[in-house]
Amino acid sequence: MKSVAEICSDLIRFDTTNPGSGERPAAEYVATLLADAGLEPVVFESAPKRTTVVARIAGDSPDALLIHGHLDVVPADPAEWRMHPFSGEIVDGCVYGRGAVDMKGSCAMTLATVLDLAARGVRPKRDLVLAFLADEEATGDFGSRHAVTEHRELFDGVTEAISESGGFSVASGEHRVYPIAVGERGTAWMTLTAHGVAGHGSRPAVDNPVATLAHALSRVASHQWPVRLTPPVAALIEHLSEITGQRIDLDRLDEEAARLGPLGSLFKGQIRNSANPTMLDAGYKVNVVPSTAGAHVDGRYLPGLREEFLETIDALLGPKITREFVNLEDAPAAPYPSVFFDELAGSLMAEDPLARPVPYVMAGGTDAKSFARIGIKGYGFAPLMLRPDLDYFGMFHGKDERVPVEGLEFGTRVLARLIA
Repeated sequence: MKSVAEICSDLIRFDTTNPGSGERPAAEYVATLLADAGLEPVVFESAPKRTTVVARIAGDSPDALLIHGHLDVVPADPAEWRMHPFSGEIVDGCVYGRGAVDMKGSCAMTLATVLDLAARGVRPKRDLVLAFLADEEATGDFGSRHAVTEHRELFDGVTEAISESGGFSVASGEHRVYPIAVGERGTAWMTLTAHGVAGHGSRPAVDNPVATLAHALSRVASHQWPVRLTPPVAALIEHLSEITGQRIDLDRLDEEAARLGPLGSLFKGQIRNSANPTMLDAGYKVNVVPSTAGAHVDGRYLPGLREEFLETIDALLGPKITREFVNLEDAPAAPYPSVFFDELAGSLMAEDPLARPVPYVMAGGTDAKSFARIGIKGYGFAPLMLRPDLDYFGMFHGKDERVPVEGLEFGTRVLARLIA
């Protein structure tokens, strides 16, 4: 049977860049592994080569747990990497390649865990539903959204789910802090359009949409969003104060996040809404004032603050800018405190006596948003013990993305404790 590192390397070698040629080869590999272990994977496509795999494992309780991950990855330029991003090489105890952290390493941990349990004839405590999805790195239209709308029956009985962006270790003195995500910020990707009057560039502009848009974007980019402490983030900060033995000043959270370094990264992007201009499209000739100008903005808002966010955005843009949503997703939240959170924390502490699990809210988004639409409570839990010198957040979409082999092996042991 393949090791977790070997499965991770194999998955990385499939170039599933999104946008690109699709996830089909990686999905077929996953389906073959599951079928060889005696499972009956369901393979379906939302479009040619946009492939998802779902399998169910019967357990002692029909109250099912979903473990989901995505097979697509963001682009990677080989010229910028120490080694080819789709080589899957194992060097210095790490598996290198695009997707090692986000999130083929996590998919490999899931596969290695369930394949080992199947080989040993161990029955899970509850039904397990495994989903290996397409298109998470875009909108999920070809992956999780398609799955929950067109294949809803595959998730019958599922009450909770676990997936990426939680369960990783952050060194803190004599402890290791493990954030477990109990929510994530909502997504508001917007296209902005300014309309004006076209004319010659040498004449005084009547109504220049490029200037109108530039002023609006400047207001958005420079806006100081107020701190909004949601209950899970407040609980996180309280836990960090206890763990570090130092009070965190709630009136100076930006400075406190900088002071705490990696621990501060757990809340610095989660204490307020945000909006970042990311793309511009205006004009076609230097001496022509165009009639329209456009831009894209990546907006994120905390659970419960969607209306406040949109009202602020509209006030910043002003009456001459129209907006349309490229992607609008609610900010899902899972119960905390909860019995299931305690189960997740317990599985970590059983494998790492230095573990200090804490609640966490993700700054970005995952496929948990789609599953929340059908009532599934999602937790960020892809357990991974990291070396203190590895910048976990920097690995996401970064150069030389890599994951420690020993971290993957730790994750499989934690998952086995959780599900068996």
